[in-house]
Amino acid sequence: MTRRVAIIWNPSKTDQDALISGLDEALNGSDARAGTPAPEVSWWETSEDDPGGDATRRAVEWDPDLVVVAGGDGTVRAVAEHLAGIDAPVELGIVPLGTGNLLARNLDVPLKDIPAAFTRALTGPARPVDIGWVDVDIAGGHERHGFVVMVGFGIDAHMIAETNDDLKDKAGWLAYVESLGRALSASDIVPFHITADDQPGRDEEGHTLLIANCGTLQGGFTLLPDADPSDGELDYLLLSANGIAQWAGTLKTMLWDNGLKRLIDNSDDTTSTDTVTHARARKLEVTLPEPRPFEIDGEQIGETHAFTVTVQPAALHIR
Repeated sequence: MTRRVAIIWNPSKTDQDALISGLDEALNGSDARAGTPAPEVSWWETSEDDPGGDATRRAVEWDPDLVVVAGGDGTVRAVAEHLAGIDAPVELGIVPLGTGNLLARNLDVPLKDIPAAFTRALTGPARPVDIGWVDVDIAGGHERHGFVVMVGFGIDAHMIAETNDDLKDKAGWLAYVESLGRALSASDIVPFHITADDQPGRDEEGHTLLIANCGTLQGGFTLLPDADPSDGELDYLLLSANGIAQWAGTLKTMLWDNGLKRLIDNSDDTTSTDTVTHARARKLEVTLPEPRPFEIDGEQIGETHAFTVTVQPAALHIR
């Protein structure tokens, strides 16, 4: 039985009254909670100075059974990062309120329905979910971040950097589509060095390298179909298409061979080509000859020339 619920919410995404109303509806309308006492609830607000980590620290000190994060991808990442970092024996629920809602999409958490998301958080079974950690060198120095969806450089990072914030507020994830053309022109093929697990390092070339815990992006587009947030490994995707013909082949591989065709054939095999490479590892070390824009869970944090990514298996338990 859930005794105490700590709700960490981002006031820039919604008002507290909407969350209180959704929580009340979930508590009063859930057959699964019939006959059980309502949990004690506390509220912890994020701010511009604290995207969620300090609020989570204070919430955990209150000794909850369940932490519910209500916000966008940045808030979810901040809360998840703190919980994984302290190895807290507390379960996590998500009320998605952002533009991408990437982790929520990958875990089939209800979107645009606050009562349904609260019901899932209060009554759903918890599953172990891995978290990735990236040690990255940027202009401000060395940083270490947790991530729950993906990190990398290339088209995804450029697309985020080129996206108009006002348009994103109005059009949601469609704003990313508007920026795609500029991202393509900015994503030149570059050489880099990569080491996966204990294998010998190798030189590669590409314009995009994404390292993922989950595979579904904005709009429900599945970029890495084999990515499983509970398998203790990270999937990575290297794209190196250059020119219209290669891009046509790349899109065929991603949308047909690794998308619809796999569903039709009920196949588990992922296709790699000269311009699309899929692989899996627990640790990746990457060095670039010059800095490239780098993104973490949909947020561009700056430019980097070196980063190391590892996975912490079953770091979270998410309902």
